[in-house]
Amino acid sequence: MDTNPFEDDTASYVVLVNNEAQRSLWPSSLPVPAGWTVSFGPNTRRTVVAHIEGD
Repeated sequence: MDTNPFEDDTASYVVLVNNEAQRSLWPSSLPVPAGWTVSFGPNTRRTVVAHIEGD
């Protein structure tokens, strides 16, 4: 069974932001979708989630 890339505590993540200032947790191994840019990371999932929750 494959690990969900959005829930893998051993993976590296970034914070994406769009033009509406919405943020998203995103695995750094996946391409950034059109309309989004990296605003933080890469870092651990825990650090990236804390960054999103602290902003």
